[in-house]
Amino acid sequence: MATLLKQLQSKGLMVARSWGNFRGAARKNLDSRPRFLSSASKSSSTSGGSGPGRKLLTDTAGPPPSGRAVRGGPVSWASLGLLVITGVGLIAYYDTEKKRRIEVLKQGTVEAKPGLSVGKAAIGGPFKLINQDGKVVTDRDFVGNWTLIYFGFTFCPDICPDELTKLAEAVDKIEKKSGVQVVPVFISIDPERDTVEQVGEYLKEFHPRLVGLTGSVNDIRQVAREYRVYYMKTEEEGNDYLVDHSIITYLMDPNMEFVKFFGKNYNADGLTDGVVEEIQKYAKKSAEV
Repeated sequence: MATLLKQLQSKGLMVARSWGNFRGAARKNLDSRPRFLSSASKSSSTSGGSGPGRKLLTDTAGPPPSGRAVRGGPVSWASLGLLVITGVGLIAYYDTEKKRRIEVLKQGTVEAKPGLSVGKAAIGGPFKLINQDGKVVTDRDFVGNWTLIYFGFTFCPDICPDELTKLAEAVDKIEKKSGVQVVPVFISIDPERDTVEQVGEYLKEFHPRLVGLTGSVNDIRQVAREYRVYYMKTEEEGNDYLVDHSIITYLMDPNMEFVKFFGKNYNADGLTDGVVEEIQKYAKKSAEV
C-alpha cells in the first residue's frame, strides 16, 4: 500500500484526502458491526479497494436497530418465571391495599370487629389527666358509659369549634333516639397554653356535660399515642401559634374499648345515627350472652 501511495504521489495525484475518507468509512463500518459474535455467525469478506490482508467482519443477521453491540447472557426459564410470579404478587397486593384504603375513606370510619382481639384496632389505652375542675381523671372513670372523645386545642380558630358544636348537638340527639347519655370528652393537644382554667372557660360555650382534659406535655403525648392522634405545632411567633392535628371523634363503649371513629365528613345527624347504631348492636349482643 505504501508503494502504491508513493507511485500515485509521484504522478502528482492527491490521494491523502480520499484515503482518509475511505479509512474513516471503513472504521465506521467496523464500529457498526457487533463486536461480540460467535465463531459460527462470523464470516470474512475482503473489502474491495482495501489493501492486502484488510478484512471486515460481517454478521448474517445484521446489526441491532440501535447500531450498537449488546452484551448479555442467556436468561433461564426459571429466572423469568420467578420474575413474573413476583411481579404478579406485588401488583395483586398493591391493588388490594388500594381498594381497602379507598373503602375506608368512603366510609370515613373504622370498625373494631367483635370477638377475638387478634386484628382488632389498637386504639385507646390508659391515661391520667386533669379535668376543668382541677381533679385527676383516668380512663377508668369513664367505664360504664358510652364516650365520645375529641382531640383539639382551645386556640383553634375554626375547626375545633365546629367539631365541638357538632359533638354537642349529636350528644343531645343520641339521647333522644336511644335514651343513652353519651359522655362527650375534649382532650387538649396544646398543654403549654391550655391550662385547667383556659379549658374550663372554653368549654362553657358548647355543652354542660362536656368534660375537658389537659395535662403535662408528657401526659398529652402519651394519650395521643394511645389514640393514634397526630399533632404538630406550626411555626411559632412567641406564644402565637397553631397546632396541626387529626380531626377525629372516637367512640368508646362502656368498657372504654374502641368501637369506631368518625371523621370531619360526618355531620351531626350522621354522627348521631352512627353512634345509635353501635349502641343498638352492643345491646343486642349483650342480650344474647
